[in-house]
Amino acid sequence: MAEGKLYCEHCGEDIHIVPDFEPELEQTIQDILEEMHEDMTGEVKKKPEEPGHPEEEESQQEPVRKKKIWPRVLLVLLFLFFLAAGGAAWYVYSSYSGEYQLSRAQQYVELGKYDEAIACYNRAVELDGTNVELLFELADIYLLKNNKVEYEYLLREIIRNKNASSEQLEGAYGKLIAIYREREDYQTINELLLASDNANLIAAYPNYIVDVPEFSINGGYYTSIQPLKLTASGSGIIYYTTDGSEPTEESTPYTAPIILENGNHVVKACFVNDNGIVSDVVTMEYHIEYNDIMPPEISVVSGEYSSPIMIEVLDDDEDVYYTTDGSEPSYSSASYTGPIPMPLGRSTFKFARIVDGVTGTIAERDYNLVMNTDYRPENAVVAIAEYAIATGKILDMNGRFDESGDSYRYVYLYVANINKVSDFYVIGEYYQTADGSATRTGNNFAVNAYTGELFKLQRDDRGRLDLVRLDVFE
Repeated sequence: MAEGKLYCEHCGEDIHIVPDFEPELEQTIQDILEEMHEDMTGEVKKKPEEPGHPEEEESQQEPVRKKKIWPRVLLVLLFLFFLAAGGAAWYVYSSYSGEYQLSRAQQYVELGKYDEAIACYNRAVELDGTNVELLFELADIYLLKNNKVEYEYLLREIIRNKNASSEQLEGAYGKLIAIYREREDYQTINELLLASDNANLIAAYPNYIVDVPEFSINGGYYTSIQPLKLTASGSGIIYYTTDGSEPTEESTPYTAPIILENGNHVVKACFVNDNGIVSDVVTMEYHIEYNDIMPPEISVVSGEYSSPIMIEVLDDDEDVYYTTDGSEPSYSSASYTGPIPMPLGRSTFKFARIVDGVTGTIAERDYNLVMNTDYRPENAVVAIAEYAIATGKILDMNGRFDESGDSYRYVYLYVANINKVSDFYVIGEYYQTADGSATRTGNNFAVNAYTGELFKLQRDDRGRLDLVRLDVFE
């Protein structure tokens, strides 16, 4: 046996330590045991006779034997005591030493005796409950046995262990996530990470984290229509219900604000990410009670446009006022009287009904009209002025026609599609006096936004717009 070893390197059994005896000591012990037997039973074991007088020799040896027996008995008792003490010490060491149990467990693992190794590891854990590494090693043995239930159980024990370091916790979480990822059980991964309350872990596995949807307004009592917006972090779909039922992937997907009008509303929503992980359900209750004046219904939605379009109020247009500079409509704002041409570039329209001095709910629209042409409105204004010079109506580009100081001014008004012929810049004519006041003359011109062709814009007998081509003089 190798020096310092407590077990056999081949079979794994304990080495029984037995002291060696000298032949003389063994014979002495045997003699003492025989003498003790003779004293207690009175029987005398005969020994081979030797030449001489037996009776005389016996009488001479008897006192000597009686004198020497008790030291021998004491020696045997001491030997038996130390033998028992050594056995007891070995038993205590092997049963209560975590180091010994771990050593035995590792030996059993090398021999492929996993059940015996598990028993030793369990005993080592009992003796040293703060050693988290023992749980990792025990879990690995269960994995070697393909016992994934106990493997998973021990990993969950580690993440609940208060003695586990941050590195050990992350290691245990990583092994658990690998288990559930193999099963495609992403929902459990989400629940595991959220329950950990560990920012580093959550940041390390963002694809498995699903937060609940956020509501733009809290539940409660409101005295006006409320547009409810739902948002969620990550890539996925929000599903919601408004009838109090639990949302599922069969429910309505959220794509636009939910308009909450008069009455009671129970809105429930959940978020499902691209991995199919479903968040908890969020519930909000609303009571809407309002007597507001309804907003006008506008024909054109907010957005980007590349051709002219007319903006109209589709419902009752009485008492409707609007602005295009972002300000709130009032009695001093423009009154809606008919379709409004969408301006070039970016614009913001605000429409509202004003009844008895009370401004109703505002309908706001944002537009951006960018036409696919290099011919600009200012080019159209110059073309009309040049036509007026060519025909002798004005003398120069300033619009003067005599020495009075009065002049004709040509101003871009809007762009529109006229009679489905094409898109035209509409140019209005103004008479401006020397003091700066200006009035409309009633003459309007149309310039093709793509070709630059000039037209007089007028109405026929039926009141419809008519385009009359203008001859351009060199």
